[in-house]
Amino acid sequence: MSDSAPTTSERGIAARQRRMTTRTSVKLGENIAQGVITVGGLMVIVAVMGIMVFLFRVVMPLMAGGELQGNTRYQLDTQQDVIWINGDEFQTLGIAVAAEGRVITYHIPSGTEVARDQFDFRGAEVTAVAGTLQRDRVAFGFDDGVVRFATLGVQTTTTAQRALPGGLIDLDGRDRMLDGRVYTEVGTGDFRTLFGEIELGDGQQISELPIIAIDYRIGGTRERPTIAFATVDADNQVRVSQSRVQINMMTGAETVSTTTTDLPPLVGLAADAMVTGILLSGTGDRAIVASDDGVVYRYDLRDMDNPSLAEVRRVADDGVAVTAMTFLSGEETLVVGTEDGGLNAFFRLQTGTTDTTDGRELMRARTHAPMPASIVDLSEAQRQKEFVAIDAEGNVWVYHSTSDQVLFELARSGDVSTDSSGMIFPRSNGVMLVSQGGEVEAWQYTQRHPEVTLGVLFSKIWYEGYMEPTYVWQSTAGTDLAEPKYSLVPLVFGTFKAAFYAMIFAVPIALMAAIYTSEFVDKRVRGTVKPMMEMMESLPTVVLGFIAALVLAPLVEEWIGAVLLGFFALPMGLMIGAFAWQALPAQIALKYDGFPKFTLMGLSILITAWVAAQLGTSLERVLFYGDFKQWTTGRIGTGTPFMFLILLPVSYFVTAWAFRKQFGHHYRDLISGLGRSRAGMVDAGRWIVLLLVAMLLSFLVAYALTLIGYDPRGSFIDSYQQRNALVVGFIMAFAVIPNIYTLAEDALNSVPGHLRAASLACGATPWQTARWVILPTAASGVFSAVMMGMGRAVGETMIVVMAAGNTPIMEWNIFSGLRTLSANIAIELPEAVKDGTNYRVLFLAALTLFIMTFVINTGAELIRQRFRKRAFNL
Repeated sequence: MSDSAPTTSERGIAARQRRMTTRTSVKLGENIAQGVITVGGLMVIVAVMGIMVFLFRVVMPLMAGGELQGNTRYQLDTQQDVIWINGDEFQTLGIAVAAEGRVITYHIPSGTEVARDQFDFRGAEVTAVAGTLQRDRVAFGFDDGVVRFATLGVQTTTTAQRALPGGLIDLDGRDRMLDGRVYTEVGTGDFRTLFGEIELGDGQQISELPIIAIDYRIGGTRERPTIAFATVDADNQVRVSQSRVQINMMTGAETVSTTTTDLPPLVGLAADAMVTGILLSGTGDRAIVASDDGVVYRYDLRDMDNPSLAEVRRVADDGVAVTAMTFLSGEETLVVGTEDGGLNAFFRLQTGTTDTTDGRELMRARTHAPMPASIVDLSEAQRQKEFVAIDAEGNVWVYHSTSDQVLFELARSGDVSTDSSGMIFPRSNGVMLVSQGGEVEAWQYTQRHPEVTLGVLFSKIWYEGYMEPTYVWQSTAGTDLAEPKYSLVPLVFGTFKAAFYAMIFAVPIALMAAIYTSEFVDKRVRGTVKPMMEMMESLPTVVLGFIAALVLAPLVEEWIGAVLLGFFALPMGLMIGAFAWQALPAQIALKYDGFPKFTLMGLSILITAWVAAQLGTSLERVLFYGDFKQWTTGRIGTGTPFMFLILLPVSYFVTAWAFRKQFGHHYRDLISGLGRSRAGMVDAGRWIVLLLVAMLLSFLVAYALTLIGYDPRGSFIDSYQQRNALVVGFIMAFAVIPNIYTLAEDALNSVPGHLRAASLACGATPWQTARWVILPTAASGVFSAVMMGMGRAVGETMIVVMAAGNTPIMEWNIFSGLRTLSANIAIELPEAVKDGTNYRVLFLAALTLFIMTFVINTGAELIRQRFRKRAFNL
């Protein structure tokens, strides 16, 4: 057969076949879309990883150790034993005082002598010396019982470059000197000028015996300064003296009046024991004396007309002497060094003990790492809870008391056979030691975040003023002397607490609403309700927080009884509406099923809410003795009423379960033979009876718990605060419900229709179908919806900032405030100093929140996959 041209039909078939192939443009578009999606997904992963890397970079310096930057050692020409040293905050100018009154001002980096002065001690020998925290005011005690005061400070001024004197002598690459002044060029081109302020005051006769221990404090105002000092003489007589200085503003003349009070004797001090030191508080309310038998004596000086020996406290083992002690900044912590190298920190706490005269006692709060040999000197930092300890073998260790860590373990490189005294520079960035022989050794270091360790962040710490170790967040205080508290545990707790109470309210409402609109309402009603719920998600959380703080919180406080009653009234309103609808004739119920039914339910809930509002005051009067807020404090009433309300839902479920187990099949046989309306009324009567039985059971259990001593107050119920977790739970649930509802409703609607049809065809009711078929099948989607809602609740910021009271406390009390990680970041980050400790800890809080969210989402995804596998088997 010869070839012939294709017919028209054949060409049409060929054309149709060609049209069934994918065009090149479509393939190209798909490839481009696939590439864009892939790149977008990778960019998201990279962005998330980049955020985590950035957070780690900001946070890691918190865990970094200190870094030594330099060390210098030289010999001063004192020719006498050095008894006191001081240095300025720039580590430029130092002052050393020798035993016979020689005062040398020297350049700290090079050891060059800048100036030399001589105090006239009038032939007396210095037997004790002490100074203020700033070390610029010093008291000397002499062997003739005289006390004299001196000024040994470093003054700082600024000299313009054009006013710089000629003939300056270079000290090093940074500093120059002339006529007892040291000039340092600063970034502006001007010169910082430092010089010593050296002055010795007149003496005061305190005792006829040598002064063996002394301490010195300055207070008052500029116009009326007060000088307080405590002394111990060779006869172990303790005295406290107070001098008031009045300055005539017209003439500048000073009038000094001094009063000296003998304190009670050191009861129990052995005859051969010796006093090794004395401390006086800056407020003058207490003095502490240490002895070489391991005991300290605390005096109560609040009434100087009648001082008392308040406490005798053993701080070391028998036979172990207290060799050094000091107050840390703020004078709330007493650090005691002992002969065996031990270092312990004590707090003076109001314990109510009867063993002391004032109800206070010294409690050992921290035991620091011991040093190898006997402690010979302790010196505190001026601005932080740091101190330097020197032992008899020349070890120099820098401690941070709050974080309980040794920051630096230094060692003298010179002669360690002579004792030395040390100091931490005012900026806590270096240590200077001067031996009795005049050998100076100084270290410069950097330790930016000594107050932070993993233990501080996540463990209990015993802070000043607290009765026991605890978790505390308090990054700032009214004074710089307070120790910052950086525990993240209260913030993590507050985050979970806010999310917990929000989810308690949000999950039942959102899931029940999703099941109701998905399985029971008319499609027209669903088409109206679902978009309205989704629109709720667009409400700004700052608006919700504003409403919660200024409207909802005062309203809940005023109508707390109605609010509590509403928890029961609203479900009851829903049940009443359901039973009312069930009592209608079948033809009416079928005719008006849809929006009228939905309207009836809404009206029923509104009516019961109105009834709850009217009965709220009566409920408060009957169950809570007329004042709910007073009741929460535990001052009136018992815990029975609230436990009755808490146990009522549980009691109802127990009662309903028992009824179903015992009489369920008989009851089903009974109502199966009744008409719709009559069956509805019988079922309503059953519900009322079960509710009354549940109320009786709940009351009996609550009363029994009260009889055995249980009271919920003080645990999850405590004193009422206006901005509390209840308000946060309400408003955050309002923000979370649309998210959970939308995702859960979509998951329920995505269940194949043949599963519903099969279940209904087998005789199951719509509720049984929803419970046993639809919900298990959509479990993965529903669980994802819940976890998405929880993720939003965990990360919510503005609602918590405005409505939670921002109190970082750890208690489950639903009526108290809280502070979350996100809220804490929002509140404190704008005022945090860049790269400061608080700044980095706030970034650590962000990293903690990031990790928490990652762990929760990962766990949720694993559980969701299990739900999906189960759904595939249906």
